[in-house]
Order: sequence, then C-alpha cells, then structure tokens
Amino acid sequence: MLRVGLTGGIGSGKSTVAGRLAEHGAVLIDADKLAREVVEPGTPGLGQLVEAFGAGILAADGSLDRPKLAAVVFNDAEQRERLNNIVHPLVGMRTAELLQGAADDAVVVHDVPLLVEKNYAPMYHLVVIVDADVEKRVHRLTSTRGMSEEDARARIAAQATEEQRRTVADVWLDNSSTTDEILRVADSLWADRLVPFEANVRLRRPAVVDPRTTGPDPTWPRQAARLIARITLVTGLPATHVGPTADGVPAQDVIEVEVTVGDNAEKVAEELSAAGFPGGDGVHHSADPGRPATIYLRQ
Repeated sequence: MLRVGLTGGIGSGKSTVAGRLAEHGAVLIDADKLAREVVEPGTPGLGQLVEAFGAGILAADGSLDRPKLAAVVFNDAEQRERLNNIVHPLVGMRTAELLQGAADDAVVVHDVPLLVEKNYAPMYHLVVIVDADVEKRVHRLTSTRGMSEEDARARIAAQATEEQRRTVADVWLDNSSTTDEILRVADSLWADRLVPFEANVRLRRPAVVDPRTTGPDPTWPRQAARLIARITLVTGLPATHVGPTADGVPAQDVIEVEVTVGDNAEKVAEELSAAGFPGGDGVHHSADPGRPATIYLRQ
C-alpha cells in the first residue's frame, strides 16, 4: 500500500483535499476523528481523562466537554503533554488496526494535524501539505467556525510555521484560491502521482520518468534530506546526498543518495525495495513518479 501523510494548518482546507482523495478511493484515516472516537462515553480513554483532569471536563450527559478540557490544557504545556500521553497511544493503536485492515493496493491518506510537530514525515511514502494565506485562513475561521479574530490568529501562531512545513513537504498545495481550484489540483495529484506511485510500490518497480536538465535548484538539499530521512528510518544506516544535485550545479533533476552498508547489503536492498526504492545490484530507484532519485549501496 501507499502511505500518504496529509497535514496543514488550521483553516488551510486540508479536510477538503482529504475528502476529495477519499472520493477517488483513498482509505482515509482521520487522526482528529480517531481522537474523538477513543474518548467516547464508555471508553477506557474517557476514563483515563477523567482520572487525570477530574469530572469537571464532562458534559451533563457524561460525554467529554471539549471546551472545558481545552480551557484546562490550552495554555498549560504540562497539561497538554499529559493529555497527549493519554490520547496519542490510543489513536496510534487504532491507526495500526485500520492500516492492517487496508487492502494491499490501497492508497492510505493519513490526515494528521501534528504531522510536522511530531516529526512523523519519514514514516510516509509521500507528505502532502495544504496551505493558504494567513489572512484567508483567519477569514475562514471567523466566518465558518465562529472564532474571534484573536483566537484564530493565536491558534495559527501556535502551530508549525510555513518554513517547518515546507521542510517536510513533498507536495505543496496552495488553497488560497477557490474550492473548485483545490479540487482540480487534488484530482491531478491522485491521477498523476498517487495512483502510479502505489502501483510502483506494490509491484516493486521504479517510476518511469524523463528527468530534465536544469540549473541549480536551491531545494535539492531539502528534497535529499527528506529521502535520506526515509531511507535511514527503514535501514537504520547513514546516507549521504551525492552527485551533481549535491554540488549545486546544472544537472539532471535526479536526487542521488549513497547508503553505506556493511555485510548486510542483501537485507538493506530488500528493505529499500519494500519502502518504495526498488532495485538490485547496489542501485535502487524511486518509485515516485514525481521525484526521480537513485540510491547507491556502497560497502
């Protein structure tokens, strides 16, 4: 299966993108939805919250009163950490169950609000960031969610910065325009990248691309860093950005990475192939049609 991490700041419209990809057939795992499910009345999760924060966080019907809980944790880092230590493991277990139940040929879109903040990006084959102009986001939050402008700006400021998101983004979707436009972009992402990427990962075949020769691209080091993070996660081995794109000279737009292996080259080759970098005989290629890459295994 193809694992896609989807995130974006509050008011960016990532739910619109998530919904569109689900319409195309993606298996959508919504972390926020799961976070609500694991603390519904009668669940062990709700019991743990009451034990931690008291019965005052409950509504009259025994359900979780989210505004009351938010008032307790929003401006208290220690209390937020306490909340996260209860909810996040429960969400993680439920997420694992859903992943296990997904088909082998599924495109799984994991909608995770804190993907950047929690450094989850290397866990996915692809990370999609939905963004929008700050003023546009403030307008959406005040007009559709009833927030005050002060509250909207505070919530935006409390999240990851644009620079932090760009660091992990394989795909950057600007949702500052119309709904029709972002839906069109989501359609193209599905058809042109996610569907062929999934097939390549499942069949363990490299993407067929014709990389263009271009001038130095200042984003090459950042793109290489994302690939290296994924490679290191699955192999546990050091990797280095090499070749012309590392030198910052005009070159084919192919990121080259060198992985240092010892006597376990066969095991590493299998790990890379399963993770979306198929190949053999010391040379692997990316299965992503949107990001050509070559990985060399060196003794």
